[in-house]
Amino acid sequence: MSLPDLLAGAAGDEEVVVRVPLGGDDLLAVTPTRTLVYRADGLLSDETVEEYAHDAERIAVSTGRRKSKVVFGYGLDGEETLAVPSKRLDDVVHPVLAGILSARGVTDAGESVVRTFRFSELTLVVTDNRLVKHVGSAVWDEEFEEFPYADLTDLDFEEGTVATAVVLAHDGRTERFKAPNESARAVRESLVDAVCAFHGVGSLEEFRVAVADEDGDDATEETTGATDFGEGPDPLSASPAADAEAASEPNTEVEPGTAGDPTTASGTTAGSEAGVLQEPDSERGGSGSVDRRDDVGEGNSGGVDGSDPLADEFGTSTADATDPAGGEAAVSRRGTEASTGSDEDGFEGSPFESAGVEDDDLADEVTALRRTVEAQSAAIERQSELLERLIEELRQGR
Repeated sequence: MSLPDLLAGAAGDEEVVVRVPLGGDDLLAVTPTRTLVYRADGLLSDETVEEYAHDAERIAVSTGRRKSKVVFGYGLDGEETLAVPSKRLDDVVHPVLAGILSARGVTDAGESVVRTFRFSELTLVVTDNRLVKHVGSAVWDEEFEEFPYADLTDLDFEEGTVATAVVLAHDGRTERFKAPNESARAVRESLVDAVCAFHGVGSLEEFRVAVADEDGDDATEETTGATDFGEGPDPLSASPAADAEAASEPNTEVEPGTAGDPTTASGTTAGSEAGVLQEPDSERGGSGSVDRRDDVGEGNSGGVDGSDPLADEFGTSTADATDPAGGEAAVSRRGTEASTGSDEDGFEGSPFESAGVEDDDLADEVTALRRTVEAQSAAIERQSELLERLIEELRQGR
């Protein structure tokens, strides 16, 4: 993957060792001497490259819910702050801290940082040659401790209810520090793998055996050197004259365990081993008018009499209710009138009037409203995209 032109120009001839994506097109690149942060074009800023030198005397980290900061302390030259998304913080701190340890001479050329752990005020850096420990609010400063694997004589882990103690034996003394139990397994595996790889063994038990063999060889050499007096009379002899006579006789044998036994000068070896309800049609007129037949007996209906004052208003007369002979004809006529009125506008014979809305006009209005809603929906969708992009850039620390 090629670097953006602006970032490649800022890196120059230096090799980019590590790349860390920061979201979107933003990118963090680590070189042996600098950390470069590329910011792509956005709503709030133009394309830029930020530079942070690795000759810092102190590295501190402050964590937020969405955005975190890495602070580079340069002593009298002040501080510089790098803002990154919180979800990318661990990915950023590891290569940046490795670059600073290399630039400050803590690690040797070619020595790689295997893993970095941050536990509140304890920072552990596991490399392939040593363990670097720092205690304090900062991630690293000049008050650090290092434990080369070449000086280790033992490595052990003591599990507790909350934390696990890491025990390092080196230079005749013991160093202890604790790691939370949720991260203790990762610490153990990383440290054991690095130590075993350095000493060329396959397990922690083999490492202990190898260290014990080395100690045993050293003890044998020291013991042998202290008791070897070379040729001449045994200084432990009680009678030098007798020893001289014994030396003058060539065939004299020396019994084991006597002063003349050369085996008494050899050393010893030591070793040690970890619903909407509608009114029924039978109760309302076919034309929507009020039917008064509920007030008379069932089947008492008659014809229409023009002299009935109620006929104009309700479409029926008292003759309908009193003339049995004309009931059938009246019912038939009312049904015909109701059918005719229903075909016209649905309000014939009732005090209600039609609103006068035509079907074509209603369809046109619905179509126009649909177009308006679709245009507004497209505008809202575009605004949502812009807001999401703005929020993402704010989260990236711009």
